[in-house]
Amino acid sequence: MEGKARVGFVSGCTPVIGLAGGVGSGKSAAAACLSRLGCVVIDSDARAKALLDTPALRDRLVRWWGDRVVRHDGCIDREVISDIVFSDADQRRRLEGLIHPMLEEAREATIREAIEAGAAGVVIDAPLLYEAGLDARCDAVIFVDAPREARLARVSRSRGWDEAELDRRESAQMPLEIKRERAHYVLTNTGPADELCEQARRVLGMIHEGMARRSPGRPAEG
Repeated sequence: MEGKARVGFVSGCTPVIGLAGGVGSGKSAAAACLSRLGCVVIDSDARAKALLDTPALRDRLVRWWGDRVVRHDGCIDREVISDIVFSDADQRRRLEGLIHPMLEEAREATIREAIEAGAAGVVIDAPLLYEAGLDARCDAVIFVDAPREARLARVSRSRGWDEAELDRRESAQMPLEIKRERAHYVLTNTGPADELCEQARRVLGMIHEGMARRSPGRPAEG
């Protein structure tokens, strides 16, 4: 676990914490640890997938890309959507431009509710945290680190991806070394789940300690 003394606070007493990391690094596992510590977790990926099956968005996607994006049961075929957007950056930006404003509205509502309820934190678990500019909304960003071979094994087991698919997904994202450098804290996910959760507990404590030392508002970093 690593920490960097350059955290600013924009959210009062409840920190907004972003999660970053490579595909298969264990961001969801880290989010689950933080949830058990009293944080409210915003799973941006799950919310985006749910939006795709709303009638208005489904109809829009059919107008864009045809009936091939709809399965026989009437739901959006997410594998087809993934093939489209991960092979064409313009189409990916087109989809993001449609979905991101909707996600932002719901995210801000969740953050307000969590702050009012006095949650220990609000965690934004988003695959494109930096790429979408969501790090600017966060008081701190945690990078979940794991070796490539471990990440490949996880996505192969859970999603059926091979190495080429992992490379294709990651090529559409900011390089991992830049994400790691820009994060405030690093969790190393190479051991058992309780070890990851212990790191998360210590990092959350460090964030709260930092909030107690600083007045509201984002101070200069350094």
